[in-house]
Amino acid sequence: MTLRVDPLAMARRVLRAEAASLDVVAGRLDDGFTDVAEAIFACSGRVAVTGVGKSADIGQKIVGTFNSTGTRAYLLDATRAVHGDLGSVHPDDVVLLLSHSGESEELLRLLAPLKKFASRLLAITSHASSSLAQAADAAIIYGPIQEACPLALAPSTSTTVMLALGDALAFTLLEKRQFTAENFAQFHPAGTLGRKLAIVADWMRRGAELRIAPATDTVREVFARVRHTGRRTGAIMLVDERGRLAGLFTDSDLARLFENRQDAALDRPIAEVMTRTPAVTSPTTRVAAAVEVMKTRKFSELPVVDEDGHPIGMLDITDVIGLDPILAVTESRPSLRLHDRKSA
Repeated sequence: MTLRVDPLAMARRVLRAEAASLDVVAGRLDDGFTDVAEAIFACSGRVAVTGVGKSADIGQKIVGTFNSTGTRAYLLDATRAVHGDLGSVHPDDVVLLLSHSGESEELLRLLAPLKKFASRLLAITSHASSSLAQAADAAIIYGPIQEACPLALAPSTSTTVMLALGDALAFTLLEKRQFTAENFAQFHPAGTLGRKLAIVADWMRRGAELRIAPATDTVREVFARVRHTGRRTGAIMLVDERGRLAGLFTDSDLARLFENRQDAALDRPIAEVMTRTPAVTSPTTRVAAAVEVMKTRKFSELPVVDEDGHPIGMLDITDVIGLDPILAVTESRPSLRLHDRKSA
């Protein structure tokens, strides 16, 4: 006979049960959490995270969060460890062992060898009196909890608690290391997240793709001499005698000269018709901030200059326009040296 179950009611019960347990555990945290966090922070090697069953799955996620937030870590398979993988543990490493009961046989048989190979043993478990907690140099004891599983058997609330404690450790260490969004971006060069965190230097055109000429040359001389390879850009960066950006002249500017029958201007210095002191950006500016300026001001190109004002790149809207839906959801735009100079 099949019982009738209200899926929404069950889902809400499970979520509320696990959320309530997290709140209880937050109130139980003591110096054990601080001791574990300090031990990891002081570690000169890496954090080996190990567990059995569902705890091992949680360990994999904790390793990923550690690595992406500045704490070097790796997963140590408890079964494979006793068959040779203990060789991956360095004397400078600390080991973080995960076990709800603190009595997992596979972990307990690792304790003696790990004490020889690693600098410190750390634990996350529910029982202060367990063999694991007693053997560890420092432990986070989250205390008794009720599994959300209707049978009170399948790991559910316990794994949620471990996962949250792993996040708490990772973000505590992130703060202690003053790990920044720029550091985070370095570890996420690919995918949507990487594109959201990209800086101008990652996307700008450079080298032979740039069109640069002296501002003293005539318009005709500039277009006769300036050659470039690769992707075409519709703007020429004009520089002064010191090589600093003095102005910008685009294909649209040239078209306007023809439309207005200003043929004589073609043999006059391009400085007379260029846009002086154009809006520029730096290579360390977030692409999201630079694209916002281009959209707001309706620019197709945005010169990239170094600290001395020398042109080193060009951000072209055709290269970043596909990022717009991604960049639109960037959390907050940091003020990273985006220069917005008034056009003459």
